[in-house]
Amino acid sequence: MQWRRTFEMFASAWSARTAEDDPGAPFFNDSPKGVVSSSLDDAAVASLWANARSLGGYDADRIRAFADGYAGGVYISGSGTLVRALLADGLVDALHLFVYPVVRGSGARLFPEGNAESKLRLRSSEVYGNGVVHLGYVPA
Repeated sequence: MQWRRTFEMFASAWSARTAEDDPGAPFFNDSPKGVVSSSLDDAAVASLWANARSLGGYDADRIRAFADGYAGGVYISGSGTLVRALLADGLVDALHLFVYPVVRGSGARLFPEGNAESKLRLRSSEVYGNGVVHLGYVPA
């Protein structure tokens, strides 16, 4: 599931890629995709990327119904605005953060000041050889 802006970026980056181009392409291209957008309808999202449908504007009940249709859960990449809204509405079962060994000094923050507090409990962690740390959280 993605917010409209992230969906448009991912669609342009992934929709034409094949497994030969990138081993991750089948995951992104073959998976069903739900797009949270008040401006893109089903025809618009389907024209940008296969297996995509519009969920309309943000509506917690509609998103819950969409997620309940997938036994394996719903994957969200990027879409910080959507993640914050889902956390605030109690719709996140697990949060996986990847911390990269780079200090940027500026840019968008996942949790900006004024964001509602969300209590999390660390469930897993893994350090990769390139210095990236994967942190798996669940709601506390």
